[in-house]
Amino acid sequence: MKIQLWSVGKGHESYVKEGIEDFTKRISKYYPVEWRILAAAKQTIHSVENDIKKNEAQSVLNGLQKDDYLVLLDEKGKHINSPQVAAMIEARANNSIKNVVFLIGGAFGVDEQIKTRANFIWSFSPLVFPHQLVRLMLAEQIYRACTIIRNEKYHHE
Repeated sequence: MKIQLWSVGKGHESYVKEGIEDFTKRISKYYPVEWRILAAAKQTIHSVENDIKKNEAQSVLNGLQKDDYLVLLDEKGKHINSPQVAAMIEARANNSIKNVVFLIGGAFGVDEQIKTRANFIWSFSPLVFPHQLVRLMLAEQIYRACTIIRNEKYHHE
């Protein structure tokens, strides 16, 4: 199984890049992993939020394979703890899912098409965080899940 971490927006900012790279390298000891940064839709004076989300959704949907398991990060999603994240990842691996895609949407969120396509909608918190920090937190949580699956010492309950 491969873990793909997708984010709509610009590349990793320097203040989180080192941490993201570190946790991504750690994850790679358990699963093949890659980041895909999808360009945000171009905005003009006449841009409408819904049009921006639709354009970004098309980019996401074009990149997904039919059998990819899509986990959307959204503030209105389900709250789960770290052992539950581990269980979700382990279940996908046990079910021979080829790709698990974790998606961080654009600045305006995601279009309904993405929410409908998502296999699971996950919320870190009811708080809203900068996308750059969510990337770092996502990488850390997936690494934590990997250590939980292997019963390693990183996670303390």
